[in-house]
Amino acid sequence: MTLEDLRVFVAVCRAGSLSAVARELGCSQSAVSQHVKRLERETGVSLLERQPRGVTVTQAGWVLEAAATEGLAGLDLALRRLRELADGERGSVRVATGATTVRHFMADAVVAFRRRHPEVNLEFRTESSSRACFDALTDSELDLAWVTLGPPVRGIEQRPVVDLPWVLAVRADDPLADRPYADVQDLTGLRLIRLPPNSTSAAHLDACCAELGIRLGFDTSVADWDTALLLAELGLGRAVVPALPGLRINGPGSPAANGDLRLIPLPALRPLTVGWAVRRWDALSPLARAFAETVAP
Repeated sequence: MTLEDLRVFVAVCRAGSLSAVARELGCSQSAVSQHVKRLERETGVSLLERQPRGVTVTQAGWVLEAAATEGLAGLDLALRRLRELADGERGSVRVATGATTVRHFMADAVVAFRRRHPEVNLEFRTESSSRACFDALTDSELDLAWVTLGPPVRGIEQRPVVDLPWVLAVRADDPLADRPYADVQDLTGLRLIRLPPNSTSAAHLDACCAELGIRLGFDTSVADWDTALLLAELGLGRAVVPALPGLRINGPGSPAANGDLRLIPLPALRPLTVGWAVRRWDALSPLARAFAETVAP
């Protein structure tokens, strides 16, 4: 068996189709099938079951897929690190982020890192969710992904960096705007702007509310936190969002201002943790680790 056999097999497991992988690789379906058949001869077990439409992975196939995914990821990281060691200070750091991550969490770090490592390429790849960031880490040569931390993900290490408290975002002329804090019971009956429905942050918020016996109502949905804040500032709704760095939060007796936006603390809700996801922290290149450590709360 070869590394290419394993790479093709992992791709087939994820796609559930020989033909889809053939199109992606620009080869024939027969060529893809030969990679799988070679693995089946070597292992002596059936790895895939051919169906009228696509394939299904056998139990033995999933065992091999798990081992192959971890092994290939480790090998890719090692080869990448060797290349960067050879390049010295002229390597690259590749980061997957959400749409607003660089602005809120990394602006100072990018400037500081650039000053210390002027010859290093910083590459950012925008993904729509933490799940997409995990997939991007597994499927590419990305070094790091900035994510909302959630349940364990196979083959991925998650490292917390900062906890974000929850706030109620309202317009300055809202009846709730001058409050130093809000109880979750105050949210009952309010129509709120919903966070991205399938996001880790939305799932975390739903779980927090369920623990407290609160069910939130929504009449608007957005794709990211910044859009929720903008709609609240425009008076088009209220939003329960994480308190992003750089935004001022209401304090006792001293409402804070962000233009026409007010952020009221919701202390009863468990904070949302964000940070780094990597395939293996100890396999990061020195440059990638240096950038990750530059991003601090």
